[in-house]
Amino acid sequence: MTSHPAPSFSLQGRVALVTGSSTGLGRAVATALGQAGARVAFNYCNNATRAERAFAEYQASGGEGGLFRADVTCEKDVARLVAEIEDSLGPVDILVPNATCDQPHKSIEDYDWAFYQSMLDFFIKSPFLLTRACLPHMKQQRWGRIINIGSEVVQRGVPNFTAYVAAKGGQNGFHRSLATELAPFGITVNMIAPGWIPVERHVNDPQSEKDGYLSLIPAGRWGLPSDVGGTAVFLASEAAAFVVGQNIAVNGGMTLQ
Repeated sequence: MTSHPAPSFSLQGRVALVTGSSTGLGRAVATALGQAGARVAFNYCNNATRAERAFAEYQASGGEGGLFRADVTCEKDVARLVAEIEDSLGPVDILVPNATCDQPHKSIEDYDWAFYQSMLDFFIKSPFLLTRACLPHMKQQRWGRIINIGSEVVQRGVPNFTAYVAAKGGQNGFHRSLATELAPFGITVNMIAPGWIPVERHVNDPQSEKDGYLSLIPAGRWGLPSDVGGTAVFLASEAAAFVVGQNIAVNGGMTLQ
């Protein structure tokens, strides 16, 4: 039997874009990709002070990259963002559409279409715009990684959450079709579906809800942002070169494929 060298997890020489990466899971993913050697484009839209602090801490830990402001639901902003990253760091090899907005739980009667549209803008329009903008380089070099951030809620059918669940379900369909379309070009498309992993925006969530969810996790502990970051590094690396169109749950066994 012919032996082959073990595939590398190093991302040295690659450029990664993680949208919405000044906080939460996006920040953890961006940091993990940087620790693996990628030059990472941190992206934010509104809170410049928070974004500058996050990127400064990333640089202080030895990470390379840049900080870029853009509304990734706006077509013109996405085109400008990708061009600025190419001028500063090089063309994007690894794309992680992660940016989101508030995700309130409401009954179906209490939602309006404007909120549904905002969910679709973040989870379908933005990944589409970003993918389309980054594809020419990926196709030219016949290598690329697109890692969508999904959610376990699609499998769990969480109630009073229809807008978010519907948009994430649509993003899941987008990633599946895109995966088979781009695989012949050496571009892998996969999705990470985290469970409820407490980050900054969960600080004021009711403790009773947190306790109830934790009691259901088979692994018996909360997920950490670094759990999602580590999965992203794997999917971005050569070790995952033959992983295509998969939806990887990072939730301690809350859902099973």
